[in-house]
Amino acid sequence: MAVPNDLKTILGKLQFPDDAQVMRQIVDQTLQVKLRMGRIKRKIVVMSGKGGVGKSMSTVNLALAFARKSYTVGVLDVDLNGPCVPKMLGIGGKRFELTPEGALPPLGPLGIKVASMDFFLPEHAPVRWKGSIELSPVWLGMLEMNVIRELLADIAWGELDVLLADLPPGAAADKPPALANFLPELDGAVIITTPSEVTTDVVRKSVVYARDVGIPVIGLIENMSGYHCPQCGHESDLFVGDVEALAAELDVPLLGKIPFDRDLSQRCDSGNPLTDSSHPMARRFDEIVQRIVDCLNFKEIVAQRL
Repeated sequence: MAVPNDLKTILGKLQFPDDAQVMRQIVDQTLQVKLRMGRIKRKIVVMSGKGGVGKSMSTVNLALAFARKSYTVGVLDVDLNGPCVPKMLGIGGKRFELTPEGALPPLGPLGIKVASMDFFLPEHAPVRWKGSIELSPVWLGMLEMNVIRELLADIAWGELDVLLADLPPGAAADKPPALANFLPELDGAVIITTPSEVTTDVVRKSVVYARDVGIPVIGLIENMSGYHCPQCGHESDLFVGDVEALAAELDVPLLGKIPFDRDLSQRCDSGNPLTDSSHPMARRFDEIVQRIVDCLNFKEIVAQRL
């Protein structure tokens, strides 16, 4: 007798002992995540062990840079408690469109598909988790993991060239391994840092941590590398530090440097993102995206030859 070897057939024959069928729901969602993610060519997480480094801003502008190069792009806003990607892309207040195929994510500039908790919330309303977490904080992490799994499983992403996942600020120790588990074909992480010595000390630990949980590190982006004067274009240092030395120590590429630019900051605040490459900061992100593509293509070629 032939033994079934495809995942869907095997899962369909499993027996679940719990009356609430929670285990079945998790298995079904896991299968759905694999099916959805199988239509996405590249999956990248953007993270940093330090808060306040401009991670969401970097994610948004990386997505725009990919889209400017004619890639089809999606952004998953994993910061469930402080989602800000929709506002930066100028699509705050939109909602998912429910269809038989799944929830269609709102479209941002250049056709970028976005999934965020912000689309479930009234304006300025905080996320308030209720239930067992009031008795035990352990439930909070489990609840958030379920929400992330549902976002990946229930949203009809369609075929994408790139999916960028914007991770929460700070340590958020549960999110990277969860995404590595949800996305076994994760291409890697882009780590955001600033030149501050305090930040680089934390980022060093984040790179080691990412590798320990099986997430390849694509490279570092040095944000706020200096101050870009809007009048004369001169750049001056903001912090004392050496990200180039950190990248060399960790044996990861330094993908690029982004100075603090007042116009870029105002555009993010007002939801008026950079959609063309004429802006100096847009050109910087275009160069970084090209380096990311080159790094991923190089790793793919090496893997095929080994």
